Amino acid sequence: MARGDMEELRAQYGPAFRWFVAAAGVTGTISMVLSATIVNVAVPSAMGAYGIGQDQAQWMATAFIATMVASQLLAAWFIDALGERMTYTFIAILFIFGSWLCYLSPTFEILIIGRVIQGLPAGIIQPMMMSVIFRAFPSDERGFAMGVYSTGLMISPMLGPVAGGYIIDELSWRHIFLFPLPFCAIALLLGFFFLPGGWRLRRLPRFDWSSYILLVATVFMLLSALGNGQRYGWSSNYILVSFIAAFAVGAWFVALQLRSSSPLLDFSLFNNAQFASAVFVYFVFGMGNFASNYIIPVFVQEVQHFSATLSGLVLLPAGIMVVCLVSFFGRMTDFVQPHYMVMFGLTMFAIGSLLMNGSDVNTTFWTFAFFVMISRFGMSLILPALNTAALRALSPEELNKGSGTINFTRQLGGAFGVSGVVVFMEQRTQFHVDALAATQTPGNTISRDLLDQVGLLLGEFGVPAAIRESGALHYLGDVVTAQASTLGFKDGFLIISIVYIAALFPAWVLGRSRPPIASEAVSKSADPTHN
Repeated sequence: MARGDMEELRAQYGPAFRWFVAAAGVTGTISMVLSATIVNVAVPSAMGAYGIGQDQAQWMATAFIATMVASQLLAAWFIDALGERMTYTFIAILFIFGSWLCYLSPTFEILIIGRVIQGLPAGIIQPMMMSVIFRAFPSDERGFAMGVYSTGLMISPMLGPVAGGYIIDELSWRHIFLFPLPFCAIALLLGFFFLPGGWRLRRLPRFDWSSYILLVATVFMLLSALGNGQRYGWSSNYILVSFIAAFAVGAWFVALQLRSSSPLLDFSLFNNAQFASAVFVYFVFGMGNFASNYIIPVFVQEVQHFSATLSGLVLLPAGIMVVCLVSFFGRMTDFVQPHYMVMFGLTMFAIGSLLMNGSDVNTTFWTFAFFVMISRFGMSLILPALNTAALRALSPEELNKGSGTINFTRQLGGAFGVSGVVVFMEQRTQFHVDALAATQTPGNTISRDLLDQVGLLLGEFGVPAAIRESGALHYLGDVVTAQASTLGFKDGFLIISIVYIAALFPAWVLGRSRPPIASEAVSKSADPTHN
């Protein structure tokens, strides 16, 4: 059996050891992180299976993302307590259990519990494997190794909808939860033999559990209030109490962090205007990116009536483009001011979302895929440039805290983005239903002609005259609902575009002052796009 120390493992397995570690990291990360997006193509199927609306269905994505965000803060504690190998083994087994629970879930509530269990290991594995891979490679190969791992992180959200769509069409929507398991099993085997850490339980390290519980409670209470507002009413006691409690607990968390000598989130970093602006842009980017990744497959299935496979494939060309361009634009940050690239990227993302706002049932597959590519071209610019701009704003001593803060903020924005855009679309859809229904009067000649044509068709199929009118009216109601749904999705794409435009000013603030040269040098060495 493999021994636990990194140097002993390197001596035992030779030069190939670092590649075994990289394989364990990339395979495990892809198998877990793709689960964040694989459910997006299954939303219509799950809504039908459980008889729920989008306000509840969005929890399949939101619960996973929120748990993944929160669990990232636990990674260091798990590594100190169990070591890398035991932690990796534990989270792989936990992910497999969560996947089976999702597959077998008899109720929607059990499915969400399974998604929470899946999200926990998906958050822990990302910072842990980044650190392990970094240490496994010699100093002159670490930039390349970080690039390989970062590519795996970028590929994961792209693979999820593609694989999920194909599985839904060929098998069933429940089978998407089993898709990652063979890869997870391979990763578990690799981690068992090649990760350092041994098998002895270490002394449990200190951790600020009270602050962590307050942070998790704040996030989930806010998400619960957002997700249930449409169902219970925004002025209901449940929603108002949830919001008040969330803000009170959040204020308590901030107060504890300001007094702590080793805070989970160092709020003193926000005294730096450049870094604060970068964090805001990160939050907005996470909101728009995760929100669009969620509603695009649903729009393609619900409005354009494409298959689940095509709803996943519509994201594939854009994903391939991002993987190809992100390293190139990362190198451009050496020659171009990053805030210009961030601003241009935000503009491109906004333009792509505006073009999607103009789409409807008549928009072709490749036209819509091109609109997605325009928005993701902006993403290729934003990611490396924003990383560089944020880290350049910090001193070398602040880099570790700063990098953790921006990663946490981006994914937290994703959780709120999915929940927020679904709530917004639900409200707008209901608004359009009411507005369109008000126009269905006897004086509306278009609707009258439609009713007459439907009545004639029903007569040709032998439907009794007594129920033709009610059948035609039912069909008209379906038409109104479908049109309102289309307009609701259009409004969803529009709000994403508006949010990105609003982020242009804080992106401009990123370039207002020049950081120290030492800070620039460190930030470049920390940027995975620099080899």
